Amino acid sequence: MTAGPGPGPAANAPTLVIGEAITDVLTGEDGVRRARPGGSPANVALGLARLGHPVRLATRIGRDGPGRDLHAHLRGSGVVLTPGSFTEGATSTATARLDAAGTAHYTFDITWDPPLAALAASAREPAPARLHTGSIATALAPGADRVFAAVEAARPTATVSYDPNIRPALLTGADRERLRAERFVALSDVVKASEEDLGRLYPGQSPDEAARRWADGSGPALVVVTSGGAGARVFWPGGRCDVPATAVKVADTVGAGDAFMAGLVSGLLHTGLLASADLAGAPGAARARRALREATASAHLDRRVASALSLAARAAALTCTREGADPPTRTELARWAAGDRGR
Repeated sequence: MTAGPGPGPAANAPTLVIGEAITDVLTGEDGVRRARPGGSPANVALGLARLGHPVRLATRIGRDGPGRDLHAHLRGSGVVLTPGSFTEGATSTATARLDAAGTAHYTFDITWDPPLAALAASAREPAPARLHTGSIATALAPGADRVFAAVEAARPTATVSYDPNIRPALLTGADRERLRAERFVALSDVVKASEEDLGRLYPGQSPDEAARRWADGSGPALVVVTSGGAGARVFWPGGRCDVPATAVKVADTVGAGDAFMAGLVSGLLHTGLLASADLAGAPGAARARRALREATASAHLDRRVASALSLAARAAALTCTREGADPPTRTELARWAAGDRGR
């Protein structure tokens, strides 16, 4: 595996993830219901922590049994909740029906009104050197506007990644969702979206055309479009390329996109493209942002970006071999790289 950056303020600062943590209730073809921790941003936080990064999660979790289980699950892998993330309300749930291919189809019982204290605490010391958000947290009122304000405030001192992860059951209309997503894209350095996400945001348009517009705009230096078992396509201002998927026996696809996102962010962090190893705050963010722009200024894919994409693809593939959102550790991925793919 690629070695991490040298010690320094930004290297040691945590990654801040803002977004929902929910209980996934998985219902298979056998009709058996299985409750598992989930929520796209929480899954990304979990994936990053398992890959060896310090992570803080600003979220909304009830003080009920499911909330305690969620907290224990996240804490067990090293994710730290920002103060104020607990609420007296019930923990939100998503019911996922798995089809014969292991693909999840969701219905939601969710409230997204993250306590202001949780978001305020996320901006305190140690200041984040990088921030990730997306999914329901960036689309559902009243919390979405609070999240946007938090990202906007953090951007001068942190690089930003974003995954729209559109949930059709919660859509309020393509026009409104598109405008909301584009606001987050404009603040982001790295964006990952599925073909389905882009199809819902831009009905009747090619996903690649939409991704190209995002990459050629004033926001992200890197846009990745995932296509499940068909792999991914990567766009940047200077070019594009394809990333093949790793063939595996699929248990289910729950959390695979989040594992891909965590692997991508992890890989970019280790090569200094999302955080400067020797500077924190605004100078560090500016240096990392400049480095990422320089890495994506050619028609050829930079080897550091290629390495991060390879890590992302392997993380997603390994997650697909297990039930629920269960992203791999760095040790497990290293074992894969060595050819040991036993379960």
